[in-house]
Amino acid sequence: MTVGCFLSSAGVSLFAVSAGIPVTGVAGITSILYRLFDLPMGIMNVLINIPIILFTYKTLGKNYFIRSAYCVFVYAFFTDAILPSMNAYQGDRLLSVICCAIVMTIGDAMIYMSNASTGGLDFLTVSIKVKNPHIPLGNIVFAFSLFIILINGFLFKDVDSIIYGLIMNYMSSMILNRIMSGFNQTMMMLIVTKQGKMICDLIAQVAGRGSTILKGCGGFKLEEKDVVMCVCSPKELYQIEKAVKKNDPESFVIMMEASEVYGEGFSHLKLGNNEETVS
Repeated sequence: MTVGCFLSSAGVSLFAVSAGIPVTGVAGITSILYRLFDLPMGIMNVLINIPIILFTYKTLGKNYFIRSAYCVFVYAFFTDAILPSMNAYQGDRLLSVICCAIVMTIGDAMIYMSNASTGGLDFLTVSIKVKNPHIPLGNIVFAFSLFIILINGFLFKDVDSIIYGLIMNYMSSMILNRIMSGFNQTMMMLIVTKQGKMICDLIAQVAGRGSTILKGCGGFKLEEKDVVMCVCSPKELYQIEKAVKKNDPESFVIMMEASEVYGEGFSHLKLGNNEETVS
């Protein structure tokens, strides 16, 4: 969590603020206050978080609150005490956008995967995610960010910052979705065959995965077929595909990415009081 707080804070302080690019949530609000009134972003982040934390405490639970409170204060410490002594990037604004999106989002993802957040709108976005697990987390973050981006552009009369902010937050949401699911990326195979039981045994032998036999019927000759369904990792997918081609060359194989998988054999990501299976 500490490393995640540093990366998240560094992305904002060293890239976004110096380039005048709006960022997400409370960090975006504190950066606006910093540019307008030179108020310390870390302290303002803590003060703004207090009512939000109290509002979402019941939904997210005690453990999540404790970890997040730690992240809020560590984030503020890095922002006000450590990062001001480091040289902020002063180059091209587009490069600032790219660097901020990557560094900040990697940090945010590390914090989320520790079942915590840096507070602010993170508490609201995770609360929504807990109650609506089917909505990608990156999409929720982007929706909240849009308002901050528009306010920033209006206050500083900077249309370019709105465009850069939209680009950065779109990149951040895509990176966040990929990181949150990518480390546990899940694939699904559908194998149309006449030897369903043999294919199931082969999958168990090669990858140690279970499978399900569905009954199908060919649309042209109306021949009955077995459709073996299996969910696995990308590495296991390659192993299964190779074995199926070798042992049943007449089979028809469909491979696709599974967006979410719930059940035994797949890792769990805790968000607040709930557990979500990550695909």
